Amino acid sequence: MLENQDPWQSAEGAEKLLALLPDQTLNKTLRQKWEASPGRSSTAKWADIDAVARTGASRSLDARALLEAKQDVVLEYTYPRLDVEVSKKLNHLLKSPFVVHPGTGRVCVPIMVDTAAADGPVGIDEFDPLAVPTVQALLEEVDAWRLADGQDEDDKNAASTTARVPDWEKTSLRPYIQYFRAFVAALNKDEPGAKVKEESIDF
Repeated sequence: MLENQDPWQSAEGAEKLLALLPDQTLNKTLRQKWEASPGRSSTAKWADIDAVARTGASRSLDARALLEAKQDVVLEYTYPRLDVEVSKKLNHLLKSPFVVHPGTGRVCVPIMVDTAAADGPVGIDEFDPLAVPTVQALLEEVDAWRLADGQDEDDKNAASTTARVPDWEKTSLRPYIQYFRAFVAALNKDEPGAKVKEESIDF
């Protein structure tokens, strides 16, 4: 977290850290040290706390109180936050795969933890939530596919010149559904005798 987020690199961030420490003399010494080195990283500043404390800069410093304060800092900066509204309202609860966000119309899609395969969804480092398909875009993709296949836009039941293709395969949702199906299939292999009914995904 210190390396990737560098929360105390700025003077404002450093002051937030100092506000969580119990000894004013120690804080004053740390502040002077950091002001003299404005580009000092958060990792270095975290190490500075113990280093300065060991020099005896503050005679009133309580080592146990400092340790407890540092543990509180760890919780403050790394423990997951809970949003009250998200926790109590059904439409804000964590989304299942392929449900639709009521405000944006975006579809909740599974992503890969590792780098994505060429034909799969993007990996977590490349994932862009603003690029996730919306319901409206998916409907437009299905309509465009039907027109390209020779179906009348006003007659959704018209016979296609090719074999029937599920609607989801005509859209940008296809790699996400394929990835999710492969994931579920792998789970089924780990559960001998388990039978899972496949439901069709249509728009």
